[in-house]
Amino acid sequence: MRWALVKVCLAVTTMVVVAFAVPLGLVVKEMARDRAFSNAEREAAAVAPALSITTDRDKLERVVASAGADSGMAVHLPADGGREALDLGRRRASGKDIEAVRRLGRASTTSVPGGSTLLQPVALGSGSIAVVEVYVPESEVSNGVGTAWAVLAAVGLALIVGSVAVADRLGVRMVRPARRLVEGAHELGEGKLGARVPEDGPTELRLAAVAFNSMADQVVQLLANERELAADLSHRLRTPLTVLRLNAASLGAGPAAEQTRAAVAQLEGEVDTIIRTAREAKPQTAAAGPGAGCDAAEVVRERMEFWSALAEDEGRKWRVAGVERPVRIPVARADLAAALDALLGNVFRHTAEGTAFAVDVHNAEDAVIVLISDAGPGIPDPAAAMARGRGSGSAGSTGLGLDIVRRLAEATGGDVRIGSSVLGGTEVRIWFQLHGRKPAGRGHRGSVRGRRRAAAAR
Repeated sequence: MRWALVKVCLAVTTMVVVAFAVPLGLVVKEMARDRAFSNAEREAAAVAPALSITTDRDKLERVVASAGADSGMAVHLPADGGREALDLGRRRASGKDIEAVRRLGRASTTSVPGGSTLLQPVALGSGSIAVVEVYVPESEVSNGVGTAWAVLAAVGLALIVGSVAVADRLGVRMVRPARRLVEGAHELGEGKLGARVPEDGPTELRLAAVAFNSMADQVVQLLANERELAADLSHRLRTPLTVLRLNAASLGAGPAAEQTRAAVAQLEGEVDTIIRTAREAKPQTAAAGPGAGCDAAEVVRERMEFWSALAEDEGRKWRVAGVERPVRIPVARADLAAALDALLGNVFRHTAEGTAFAVDVHNAEDAVIVLISDAGPGIPDPAAAMARGRGSGSAGSTGLGLDIVRRLAEATGGDVRIGSSVLGGTEVRIWFQLHGRKPAGRGHRGSVRGRRRAAAAR
């Protein structure tokens, strides 16, 4: 906007300067010419009285010399009676032009080498016509024209520069509020809910700033309402959780009872975490730093210890690969555990008992890939399964588990893909981008996929 305004002002001012300066320069040139020929007419008029009195050569030479133009003035007397034609001074005009002026009886100008001449007819006492020739050099005709044109050019350039400077200041006055509005929008998009913009500048931008600040206030209020609603809904779970905890306490001893009590305790902890997070004043939108994260291999081993007991009860074969060495990823431990529980829970919920499943961890150069595969019927519509609020088509599915996993992967720059596994069922591929590492090409990902299929075949 700023440069557009400067360009428009530059174009308009340039056209105005050209429209006025060019005609004015031509007028100055014409005025200089008129001034030069007016001086020549005055010089010729100074000789006319003497010609009307005498035609003596010596007297006329003294008159021409007294006029101060002896080098540029000539007097042409016609032949009269026994007197021959007489030319005083240097003649520059042709005899034809002189005779034409004598015959017509009016002044005339003609071009000669180096300038022009003024031919002025003067009546003599004998009735014949003499012609006074005054030479006007080209330097006298253009005297002062170059200086005048230089002044006009300087004034025009000053006007153009001044208009550009004024347009630039006006552009800054318009652009600065717009830039602050853009910066405020970026800050609000990054999660800085306190971002506001000054309500100043032109009327339109001031109204836009007012609307932006009102929208930001509304967003803050809506988020506060959402947090309160999430906290209230989570708090309602305390009553049924208390009942579950009391019932689990009465189950007695045994592996199943211990697992049930551990699951209830974990669920109570998750509900408490949700309530505390929902009631925080600011949302946690900052990305994990270089030192943050967890060991994905350790978390996978820990969660598989929990799910393996249930798998043995249902007769499911399971396999874990790639967890022998530490694998660091920029994800919080609790978030990764929740994502794994969501996906493994889907395997147990949507496949029949006895269905095999596997968890593979691949550590590539630029990413860590976690694969969860099963030998179930698969997901008929993966796109719908990835959408929030939609399930895989099975009863009791909301699709929130896959959406949680997707958002966790995208927070690191990765993604989630659903496809067919080598076991014949569904394969969920979670790709966690490793910060600070050079991204690998597609061929590298293909090689990871090839190693995974080869390992599954073995």
